[in-house]
Amino acid sequence: MLKIGVLGAGHLGKIHLKCIQQISDYELVGFYDMDPENAKKVAADFGIKSFNSIDELIEATEVVDIVTPTIAHFSCAAKSLQQSRHVFIEKPIVATPEEASELIEIASKANVKVQVGHVERFNPAFLAIQDKLNNPMFIESHRLAQFNPRGTDVPVILDLMVHDIDIVLSAIKSKVKNIHASGVAIVSDTADITNARIEFENGAVANLTASRISLKNMRKARFFQKDAYISVDFLEKQSEIVSINSVDGEPDDPMAMLIDLGEGKGSKQISFEKPVVEPVNAIKMELEKFYEAIVNDQLPPVTIKDGVEVLKLAYQILDEVNNNLKKLQ
Repeated sequence: MLKIGVLGAGHLGKIHLKCIQQISDYELVGFYDMDPENAKKVAADFGIKSFNSIDELIEATEVVDIVTPTIAHFSCAAKSLQQSRHVFIEKPIVATPEEASELIEIASKANVKVQVGHVERFNPAFLAIQDKLNNPMFIESHRLAQFNPRGTDVPVILDLMVHDIDIVLSAIKSKVKNIHASGVAIVSDTADITNARIEFENGAVANLTASRISLKNMRKARFFQKDAYISVDFLEKQSEIVSINSVDGEPDDPMAMLIDLGEGKGSKQISFEKPVVEPVNAIKMELEKFYEAIVNDQLPPVTIKDGVEVLKLAYQILDEVNNNLKKLQ
């Protein structure tokens, strides 16, 4: 059993506290929150200790779960790592690429595990098709949200699009070649809707759209690869696979479509599959996987390097958006 403490008890922090209490491999020693009134209420609601300082919590733990506002991620993670504590840190990993580079250096000296909370990796709809992804060459995603003042302190790229950037980088194993992006600030001082086209050295392309001013919520991604089309609805927890295979004679699947390619070219069978999506609590699962990485001395499923690469690409997109916005002024 590992002693764990949570830094930050806001909306997401409370969810983390609830999940940790359901994981028998962790001993939840308590939490720290900078708001005294909120801390008092959370301590009473969860029946756990509220620490008086970040340092006091770190001292009492083996694992630190950082769920503070992004601006505090670096200082909290650096303090924890310098005390050789394992660190789970919510996305985005830190506030700037410069902080990210410094944090990697600190972590390399600490000899501990660090996992970044890119929770969509653990979405049951994505888990259901993960082993079917095979070198996708085009990915299209839409992450649309109704307006909520919470999160508008950062551009929509860092608030919402980071989820899909992580999914794309986990699926396409190639370096980024070009980025084209544009966005519009409508209700806040930063871009509220953004579209980015990311081109990779292997020829793959990802087209990502993120908005926080939509009339309805949507979190969908489509993956196109040789002989297959895969769709994932992260919001509704549903997946679908359309596969194309060569066949001789009648199709294997009576529900499949058969396409005659012409004289001497054979036939193709188009099959439709809806994978079984096993219900899981994604946040609970990522915290469980972090425990396994620590005790088995394995790489966490979302490493600190993964988190840094996502942040760097997000900032490249952000720079492109800002440069295009300046041209319009």
